[in-house]
Amino acid sequence: MPDVGCAGLLVEDTFCGPLAALPPQGALLALDDMPVRAGGCAANVAIDLAKQGIAVDLAGCVGRDGSADALLKTFARHDIGCSRIVRVEHHPTSRTIILLIEGQDRRYLHVIGANNAFTIDQIASEWLASLKVFYLGGLFALPGIEFSKLAALLSCCREARVKTVVDVVVPHGQAGLAQLKPLLPLIDVFLPNDDEARAFTGFADPFDQLRALTDAGANTVIITRGGSGSVAACDGKTWTCGAYSMDVVDPSGSGDAFTSGVIRSLLQGWDLPQTLRYASAVGASATRAAGTTDSVFTAAEAEAFVIEHPLTVTEGR
Repeated sequence: MPDVGCAGLLVEDTFCGPLAALPPQGALLALDDMPVRAGGCAANVAIDLAKQGIAVDLAGCVGRDGSADALLKTFARHDIGCSRIVRVEHHPTSRTIILLIEGQDRRYLHVIGANNAFTIDQIASEWLASLKVFYLGGLFALPGIEFSKLAALLSCCREARVKTVVDVVVPHGQAGLAQLKPLLPLIDVFLPNDDEARAFTGFADPFDQLRALTDAGANTVIITRGGSGSVAACDGKTWTCGAYSMDVVDPSGSGDAFTSGVIRSLLQGWDLPQTLRYASAVGASATRAAGTTDSVFTAAEAEAFVIEHPLTVTEGR
């Protein structure tokens, strides 16, 4: 029986690089490899949890194609439950090509594909009630999600004492709290990054972002800030956490790895400072290799790393 259910974005990722630069028009750039990996928030978090020894199920949509076959084989290799994954007829499996350019942010070419077909109706109430934690990855990038039905699902989780963790992928132009605000009181841990929090709140300062989200009804909010660490708020208190330094090959998946660390911390009953340290270690570990999950720590590796590399967490700014 799984402890965690992960639902949302399932994607096949193809990684190109790191490249010194994009080739000029008409030129051919030969690469040693273009790794193809499972990706998408829900897939990444599920794989990272499995690597930490946590029993996990996945729910989402894929097509009826070779990309779907490859994803399902990857999930099976990690002993992830796949019976909640639906293969749809009229959409291909979602795919992303990720261009890694040295000294620049990543560039993405993306096919939404089968993620268009994922709906709240595909999440069975009896499955939800059997979980300890339910995670939804990629809210706002799942066109089939009806927010009223999501609110009802989160309410069911609250009644069943299932902890809920939600993160978002905010499309360009998305702004304001109108759609999110009714959901915030029903989410136990809300996990945007600082760019996403800025889109929702209009504030650049992370503590202004925390205040706006908690004023809107959020319970625990953790805002990740890349190399600047993270900030968190809960029960009227705020915390600031630094970031671990790694030899970064590819930052893809670091936020999802951080989220997996938060979920394990929920299962362990840790306080927020311990949660932030552990999640920061797991998140940083994802950056050591191209791809989203290959280099993510196991639980034992993360716990040892935290002990060997003290990270400051301070209450307040």
